[in-house]
Amino acid sequence: MRVVVAEDHALLRDGLTRLLAAYDCQVVEALAGTDGLAEALQRPDVDVAILDVRLPPTFSDEGLRAAIAARAARPGFPVVVLSQYVEQLYARELLASGDGAIGYLLKDRVADTTEFVDSVRRVAAGGTVLDPEVVAALMNRPRAQPVDRLSPREREVMELIAQGRSNGAIAAALVITEKAVAKHINNIFTKLDLPVAVDDHRRVLAVLTWLRG
Repeated sequence: MRVVVAEDHALLRDGLTRLLAAYDCQVVEALAGTDGLAEALQRPDVDVAILDVRLPPTFSDEGLRAAIAARAARPGFPVVVLSQYVEQLYARELLASGDGAIGYLLKDRVADTTEFVDSVRRVAAGGTVLDPEVVAALMNRPRAQPVDRLSPREREVMELIAQGRSNGAIAAALVITEKAVAKHINNIFTKLDLPVAVDDHRRVLAVLTWLRG
């Protein structure tokens, strides 16, 4: 897996580079800001990008804007965005295209190296991975139809789907069978009016519907 990293903090940038290398990933470019970032994100040999939301020169949303621009030019280009805090607007804006292959993680999540690299790999493979704290913040806001149709258990399953969990991991977390998880997920697809499609694609659409709701 070939990766572009954009992180202004030198220690974290170096740490990410070393961490990814330890897991057989090649960091092809490690940038401290937006200089050269647009070009790096257009490289055809890059599998995924890891970007800090806030980059020089203004430290506002340069990384987010670079991610959105890259995905506009290359729909579905995998991007993992790192943030110091939960910023709901950024998460919704990043997911707005509906193409999947998006990760939104808090920087604290990097401390669990195995989980972090696994999240990057899932995004590179087209999945959507949201930090549990981001999911919790988004779930606490008022909801509108069709999300209101979900039962409390289905909302628990939906939260874990948004975190990028597999059916087996959801079953373990909720102490139920994988068959029960599959039934809940099918109910979620039906209640959110999602058309028949590959289940991985419908999981992404379910997350997007949840966030927009």
